[in-house]
Amino acid sequence: MRYALYFAEPATDPLMQLGNAWLGRDTFTGADLAQPEVNGLEPARFSELTTDPRRYGFHGTLKAPFSLRDGQSEAALVEACEAFAGEIAPYEIERLGVNRLGRFLALTPEIEEPALQAFAALCVRRFEPFRAPLSEADIERRRKAGLSPKLDAYMTEWGYPYIFDELRFHMTLSNKLEDDGEAALLKDAAEDFFAGVTGKPRTCRHFALYAEPERGAPFHVHTVFQLTGSVPPQDALQQSVRLSHEENE
Repeated sequence: MRYALYFAEPATDPLMQLGNAWLGRDTFTGADLAQPEVNGLEPARFSELTTDPRRYGFHGTLKAPFSLRDGQSEAALVEACEAFAGEIAPYEIERLGVNRLGRFLALTPEIEEPALQAFAALCVRRFEPFRAPLSEADIERRRKAGLSPKLDAYMTEWGYPYIFDELRFHMTLSNKLEDDGEAALLKDAAEDFFAGVTGKPRTCRHFALYAEPERGAPFHVHTVFQLTGSVPPQDALQQSVRLSHEENE
């Protein structure tokens, strides 16, 4: 069993409904969904181009998948999520848009979103006590990507390289796209499909715990937590960093 902390909304939110439909799987129920039609692409090909994000479920990564450290439990993790949600205040982002992220298609922020970046960094730090160390196999798999010294250091210390200042927040919509023609068709279709939830401000009031029953199995939503606290993410992050420095002195 692995867990992950993801940016997600309740099942009734249009963003989740559109994302689940685009990927062809409901992350709340596990049910297969009919994907939208993409002009110029056969349905089977569209399905092939979305296999990886379909397995992980529609989401934006906050704390990447991890196994529980010895001595920790799912119940304790859920309790920590509930306490965290009761402490941190909702925050605003200006807008998401459909963009290319390298060879992938994703929903990404259109401008810098400091509150979202702070919230993600805070999730990495706050829930680190629950994360088991990476296996040697996982470390070697990551290093095959040719990580920079900074990314390698983040991976070995925090379990995932693309965090803090290296985070490029995204909600993945495709596998790696090698064909520029297919990429263009998907981007045009996604811009139309997600038009109702892109290009506008959003108040972020939730995050979710996802679970993977066994390696390679589809992730599903375990629990969605509502932010009901009063501490802005940036303030909470500053406090977390300060306490960490004091403990290490």
